[in-house]
Amino acid sequence: MKRKKWIALLLAGGKGTRLNLLTKTLVKPAVPFGGKYRIIDFALSNCKNSGIETVGILTQYRPLELHAHLVRCSYWNDFNRSGGLSILPPYQRNDSGVDWYEGTAHAVFQNIEFIEQNNPDNILVISGDQIYKMDYSVMLEQHIETNADCTIAVVEVPWAEASRFGVMKIDSRNNKILSFEEKPIHPTSNLASMGIYIFKWATLKEYLVREERKENSQRDFGKNIIPSMLADRLQLYGYYFNKYWKDVGTVHSYWEANLDLLTSEKNIFLQDPEWRIQTAYYDEPPLYFDERARMHQSIVSEGCEIYGTVENSVIYNGVKIGRGALIKNAVILPQSIIGENVWIENAVIGSQTKIMDGVIIVAKNPETHLMVVAHNETIDPALLDFSNNNKVVSVVS
Repeated sequence: MKRKKWIALLLAGGKGTRLNLLTKTLVKPAVPFGGKYRIIDFALSNCKNSGIETVGILTQYRPLELHAHLVRCSYWNDFNRSGGLSILPPYQRNDSGVDWYEGTAHAVFQNIEFIEQNNPDNILVISGDQIYKMDYSVMLEQHIETNADCTIAVVEVPWAEASRFGVMKIDSRNNKILSFEEKPIHPTSNLASMGIYIFKWATLKEYLVREERKENSQRDFGKNIIPSMLADRLQLYGYYFNKYWKDVGTVHSYWEANLDLLTSEKNIFLQDPEWRIQTAYYDEPPLYFDERARMHQSIVSEGCEIYGTVENSVIYNGVKIGRGALIKNAVILPQSIIGENVWIENAVIGSQTKIMDGVIIVAKNPETHLMVVAHNETIDPALLDFSNNNKVVSVVS
């Protein structure tokens, strides 16, 4: 079998619990972003633009909407003969039942057969829950030049956020990784792993098999595989990334990343315009903007009907906003209906949600709290009872 230089495995099966109500009914990579995209479109477009012909997408939690989206991603058809996209859910391997993915490394281990069928020298492992543009082929060049067993993409993050990530210390002379800690309570570095790895496949396979034999292993790259490689003094290097990158693992970071699109300095679609982020095609009618409607510094997608006022917000496809409504510093996800005289501020409203006339959903201080409404809900004033831990509307910090 002809060897491939590399293939990619995209991890897209996690629950994404920190996204609160937004991942109650769908997996995080399928959550809409930027008016017309899904979060996973960034990693997939990076793969295609980097010349990766074979991508396996590992799915598990609530995958139906993600699968439907991937089926519509016709821009991958060019690679069908040489690879293309493969959806890789867990499956029953013996009489004991389905062997669910238990950790990031375990998910890759369960797909060794798929990897071996493609016969790669190197394997790129990425997650489908980040907003960024990256040429993975440049990272591969460094990986090959340094003869690395593993190369980890690294970005400098604020010290206050470092505990959310795997952090490492790196020799500034040669970019060699000296230490790695997964989500430390008291981080000693703010150089964060982006969860983007390139491994020599032969080396990674050996460590995946070894980890699988351990009884108490969490079977995770950051907690097990990377520390084991460092302990065995393998060659691990950092690949520095200094462009826009946002881990949208929390509601607040998701809200911020959407509103970043409203300034030219942070709008990722205006950066490197030739590096296109592609998505599935959805046939929507043109935007209708009523003569009494008002809009300031916002993104409004196709298929919308706007009769009220929109300020500093991102409005997704198929949304209707009624007369007298004020939408400010908000993210309104697809096919939602906002009634008349509604006031929404500092909030994220789920897909296919109906907000009845006169409802007020406002967070006074977005730095500490945001309002979040679940997908597929109907909200009227009688339902907005936060004293009883409302299940369809929540306040998140």
